[in-house]
Amino acid sequence: MNCLLTFTGPDAPGITAALTQVLSQAQIELLDIEQVVVQGQLTLCMLVNFDLESESGEAVLKELLFSARKYGQELTYRQVEAVTKKANKRRYVLTVMADRVTAEVMHHISSLLASHGANIEGIRRLSHGDLSSLEIALSILESRISELKEALLRQLSENSVDIALQRESLTRRNKRLVVLDMDSTLIQVEVIDEVAKLHGVLPEVSKITHQAMHEGLDFAESLQRRVALLKGFETAKLEKLVHSLQLTPGARELVKVLKSLGYQIGIISGGFEQAASYLRDQLGLDFAHANKLEEKEGRLTGQVILPIVDANRKADLLDIIAQSKQIPLEQTIAIGDGANDALMLAKAGLGIAYHAKPILKKSADTTISFGGLERILYLLGIHAREIHEFL
Repeated sequence: MNCLLTFTGPDAPGITAALTQVLSQAQIELLDIEQVVVQGQLTLCMLVNFDLESESGEAVLKELLFSARKYGQELTYRQVEAVTKKANKRRYVLTVMADRVTAEVMHHISSLLASHGANIEGIRRLSHGDLSSLEIALSILESRISELKEALLRQLSENSVDIALQRESLTRRNKRLVVLDMDSTLIQVEVIDEVAKLHGVLPEVSKITHQAMHEGLDFAESLQRRVALLKGFETAKLEKLVHSLQLTPGARELVKVLKSLGYQIGIISGGFEQAASYLRDQLGLDFAHANKLEEKEGRLTGQVILPIVDANRKADLLDIIAQSKQIPLEQTIAIGDGANDALMLAKAGLGIAYHAKPILKKSADTTISFGGLERILYLLGIHAREIHEFL
């Protein structure tokens, strides 16, 4: 017979040792065990194989009650039937990120999970201090994942909450390569707009950008037309601009932590190589690929040196880099904000739309619409306390 023992009370060293000693001396089979401490209060659950109604079972229970009281613990117990999980259910991890995860947010999440037949198997806080990030382990029919994800995004975006729903697997926790878009992702601006502003052609450049975003103008053509408007811009001014670029909040923390864990990390951008190379050197990145602007006699010629880094080129570069480093695509992460990143995000093991345009949010594996880049670390199951201690 299976018996579920639950101990609750103030946490202290030695509690688990004392209780398992009782079971060991009585040669009781331990089938499962889980323990969690919330604000200094312990909850310890043990599934054991013995009959509560037998003479030996009563003796063991008496010893457990005595040991529990010695440590200020309360013991509840009951016989349970063996649970066999359905083979067609799969394990997923739901990461929840917000400025504050409220009771209302948790109600929305738990209600949606229940309505889609998902079972919560565990909840772990990832944030340190305020309750701003959680990791929820769940099991669900794989056929219901898409509708659950859509429902969560629709419900929680109204509450300024980001969620990521990932299949629980070894590769989720062991990514090895991260590629970032540059403009409006790693940095807070679009470099071409800043150059156009200084050169006095921002309205003309913005018009072409609008055509590319809303009227189907090819990216390569739009880039060449915009760069042509920059002809004559002094390279010294471009260098000064590049040195003044502001990183997105959390960028340094993200890079520092991932580099310390042995990740390869770099830039794949449809922006300018001059900016990407500078950021590579400043942040200690492993690589940077972007469009190179032709220069002559200290000024831009208005030409882009081929090949142009467009959506297809971005996806190809991710593949090339992963292969060169012998990293499976399943162990890669791609982060971007625009339609030009869609193919790259689709090819990566985890594609993240960061503060992205609506068109990219629909195709990405997950989205981060609030907070800084450091929140990506939560998607890897890294606790804020670990980040804080490292930094």
